[in-house]
Amino acid sequence: MTTNAPMSSERLDSLPGHFHGFALMHVAMRRDARRLLAAVPALSPAGLPDAGRWWGRLRDVIEWHHRSEDAFLWPELARRLPECAGQAEALAGDHAELEAAMAAVSAALRDAGPAALGAAAQRFSDVLCAHLADEERVAFPVFARLTVRDYLDLEQRLVRTAPRGVLAYLPPWMLDGAEPAAVRHVEATMPPPVRLLGRTVLRRRYERRLTAITHPA
Repeated sequence: MTTNAPMSSERLDSLPGHFHGFALMHVAMRRDARRLLAAVPALSPAGLPDAGRWWGRLRDVIEWHHRSEDAFLWPELARRLPECAGQAEALAGDHAELEAAMAAVSAALRDAGPAALGAAAQRFSDVLCAHLADEERVAFPVFARLTVRDYLDLEQRLVRTAPRGVLAYLPPWMLDGAEPAAVRHVEATMPPPVRLLGRTVLRRRYERRLTAITHPA
């Protein structure tokens, strides 16, 4: 870990290894925002339904991630670290603009077509990246006040709040294109059956669905 750099998921070497699971979710969100932007010029009306299904899975993951933060993670941090309650409370409920940006992408994919999708995708990317940066500036220093064991316990409890569909999507989605060191850190925290499924069945399913956006029709 680089000790004098601000902690950020955009620089994984600025983070302790046990933060990499949380960080890779943010990395994956930004990666897929870029994928959506790159796909827009190539998308035809015939390709919108498949792209919409890919987007729906991404939106489900993002919505779960942020709602679980508001409902569980920030309140739990405030309980465990009373001296950080102000920072934890400041993080809660700060997702309205992002939800509106995601709703605009969904509407463009469903009703408006590729022309409107470009503007909606750019707005989503801008809002998402700004939100994640703001969140990390506050959250990572608070996380650093926990012991490794307490942090990982909190993270594992957070993951268990995910609906089944999100839970099956998370391992291959988080690790797609991730730095090898980060993959090792994250897989070390997974139960062996989940690690195996993430490398095989879940990954193959994830990659089949991914073609809708990486090779749009």
